[in-house]
Amino acid sequence: MSSAFTPKVVTANDLECGDVVYLTAGGQWVRQHRDAELLLDADHAAARLILAEAQHGQIVGAYLADAITGQHGPKPVHFREVFRARGPSNLFHGKQSEQNNVSI
Repeated sequence: MSSAFTPKVVTANDLECGDVVYLTAGGQWVRQHRDAELLLDADHAAARLILAEAQHGQIVGAYLADAITGQHGPKPVHFREVFRARGPSNLFHGKQSEQNNVSI
């Protein structure tokens, strides 16, 4: 008996700048977790991951990460994904330098 599917988002790292990025429903890569497409079906999630992995000139290391529905879009579940969504730990570098990055 298989377990129930847990909602996911597709995440990877941008090859040009190294930032963590997320796949949107429109097939774009964005830097904010809350803008990612929340995948609610295993087959759809697998298809989206295949699409992401085919973009090897733009991203690297694509995978499915557990997520839940949040007030402003998908929210990460695991502490590793919370850390990745917030950006580098150096406060004034990358995502950390943006004022709109305070909520996930």
